[in-house]
Amino acid sequence: MATRIKSHRGAGPDDHAPHILVVDDDSRIRDLLARYLHDHDFRVTTAVDAGDARAHMRSLAFDLIVLDVMMPKESGLEFAKALRTESQVPILMLTARADPEHRIEGLETGVDDYLAKPFDPRELLLRVGNILKRGTQAAPPGEIRMGDFVFHISRGELQRDGETVRLTERERELLRYFAQRTGTPVSRLELAKSSDKDGDIGGERAVDVQINRLRRKIENDPANPVYLQTVRGKGYILYSE
Repeated sequence: MATRIKSHRGAGPDDHAPHILVVDDDSRIRDLLARYLHDHDFRVTTAVDAGDARAHMRSLAFDLIVLDVMMPKESGLEFAKALRTESQVPILMLTARADPEHRIEGLETGVDDYLAKPFDPRELLLRVGNILKRGTQAAPPGEIRMGDFVFHISRGELQRDGETVRLTERERELLRYFAQRTGTPVSRLELAKSSDKDGDIGGERAVDVQINRLRRKIENDPANPVYLQTVRGKGYILYSE
């Protein structure tokens, strides 16, 4: 993973916390993921391969599966495809291959999201949180949080540590549009037509310019965004906490 995983040493998850099944044949990665998720208040069970995962699923219910692609005997993709014939439990796939064809194959199988190795542990938490929100959130939230930033959707106000961050009207409309679709890829064409005022923010190329400007206002490192990310061949996606 891109950064060293650190524990926040909280009180630990309670009995009602989301239960995550981590499936990875690499014991080092498996144990690191389990400890990190547990330290961030998730219940965690681990499995060494697809067969072990099935054994756990016969007796336990899970809210999410974090699944490695490259495993012996039965790959993560094969396991996900078989699982989708009997269960709709959300799946976050971990892969060392980031090429679009590989990602598309997984998404067509029914995987909910992909995370390429190496990854930042904060991004893992964001993606886990967004996948879990999709199944429980009936209506858009009044605000979203991105690290030090909070965006109030209805009034279109971005704040950092209580201080208002100036947004242009175009940036406000884009951020509002993303905020109502957190965790869901949005195409450039869709974003180009997202303005409440005139229905067009200037074409798809102009979207890329606006995205770069918006990143400079909501990302600590705009060149390596954690929250507003590019989805190759698709558009952009916003993750919130």
